Amino acid sequence: MRHVRRMVVGFIVGQLLSQRNGEATELDDVTTYYLLHRNDFGSEAAPAGACILYALSCNLSDADLASRHDLLARGGRSSAATSDEESSEGAPTSGSAVRLKGWNQRGGTRLGQPMPDGAPPPLIDCVHRVMQLWKTGEQARVNNYLSDRGLWKHELFASVVQAIIELAERGSEERALLESVQNHLRDGSAATSSQGSRAAPAQRSLF
Repeated sequence: MRHVRRMVVGFIVGQLLSQRNGEATELDDVTTYYLLHRNDFGSEAAPAGACILYALSCNLSDADLASRHDLLARGGRSSAATSDEESSEGAPTSGSAVRLKGWNQRGGTRLGQPMPDGAPPPLIDCVHRVMQLWKTGEQARVNNYLSDRGLWKHELFASVVQAIIELAERGSEERALLESVQNHLRDGSAATSSQGSRAAPAQRSLF
């Protein structure tokens, strides 16, 4: 039954990624959960029960998503209180609801780094790490991270970026950052193809 649920989830997420049937099975469980949750509930508070079922369908637990992966926050807040810049502290919460943490609410130096068991980081962690680095304006750190993780020409990573752009609110800082990252990836991929190497693209303004 778990395998069947995972196949159904993979098909749904595959539609979000606009990929051929079956390719979504390559996507890690955490990123699969993120896209499924984001598509259905956005950044708003979501019923905890539904999220538990979604997590199980992705071979995860809501506890792991909240603690180990730092992806979920307990409680929720109204749409009027949500923004890229606001902290969740002091916002009205409900114990029966959970919400996705924003890209700028996920902390720790290990974000986007290999897991303790040596497994590669979830792609959503890589996306949020790149966004945080991009926000600092330090392009060398962005380029180094993309090179270290082999993301310059990583088609699935690029597809995840595109999927989140389409799910992000128009005019939001999140969408603007992602579109900048997407353009940077395209420039870098073109540069590496023409040079026949993994060299980073020439310096450009981040803003």
